[in-house]
Amino acid sequence: MLFKGIYVPVITPFLADYSVDEASYSRVIEHLIEQGVHGLVIGGTTGENYSLTPEEQIRQFAYANEVIADRVPWIGGVNNIRTEQVCAFAVAARDHGASALLLAVPPYSVPTQKELAAHALKVDQASGLPIMLYNFPGRSGAEMGHEFLERVGRSTNFVAIKESAGDIGRVHMLAREFPHLQLSCGADDLALEFFVWGAQSWVCAAGNFFAKESLALFDACVVRNDFVTGRRIMKAMMPVMTVLERGGKFVQCVKYGCELDGLPAGQTVRLPLRPLKKELKRTLRDAITTARTTIRQTMGED
Repeated sequence: MLFKGIYVPVITPFLADYSVDEASYSRVIEHLIEQGVHGLVIGGTTGENYSLTPEEQIRQFAYANEVIADRVPWIGGVNNIRTEQVCAFAVAARDHGASALLLAVPPYSVPTQKELAAHALKVDQASGLPIMLYNFPGRSGAEMGHEFLERVGRSTNFVAIKESAGDIGRVHMLAREFPHLQLSCGADDLALEFFVWGAQSWVCAAGNFFAKESLALFDACVVRNDFVTGRRIMKAMMPVMTVLERGGKFVQCVKYGCELDGLPAGQTVRLPLRPLKKELKRTLRDAITTARTTIRQTMGED
């Protein structure tokens, strides 16, 4: 499977009682498809998968597939601390229409590279789908290192890696030493650097509310190979990305960005997370407004 374009990990709107708001979820998906994104991630961490019950997550696969109706491919986020549960999620995602899986390190367990490879290969055997690996040691506690990548390379289903460590050295290493793995941006504030090093896709959480802007960056860098324009777009986006990546309220900020766009995102997040405070809302709102004005001017000039 070729991953090319903007793939948005869809938020999960909740009602005031913390139940999943499927009507709003459907509207968010429709909006993203209308914006022209190339694919969606269902069951990702931006969708607060860690707070969903297994039944809710599998229901989300089924419901999202109905709404998407084959208009764009979707990737199933299947992560859990238990290998058996990850395999069950992988089978459910496949059976409900996923084109691929997004597979991370089981959180908290801190497996060795050999143990992690055994985990990934079991998921591969259970589903048979193409797999995009997800390296985010800051959240999972362990890195997908050389030994792991070499071991899973024995299966052709491991086709891509979403790199979220925030370490440009990792980007260089993957581009040089593992060229058979499609490199996908998983750090919103490093998107330009990823595209410079050959990434063809961006799993863009900010795309929930910043779809047009992320598509403009992709078009400039990947489609037109115009890194002068790409640098100007990324420069305008950076204040927004800084709030998202360093504000300590990532999911809440993404949901608030959707609310500013008139989407029924629901500012409710499941515990232990708490809603945004007014000051951070104001900072994000101002950053988005300024970025959009600058990017529109840039694209108009071009």
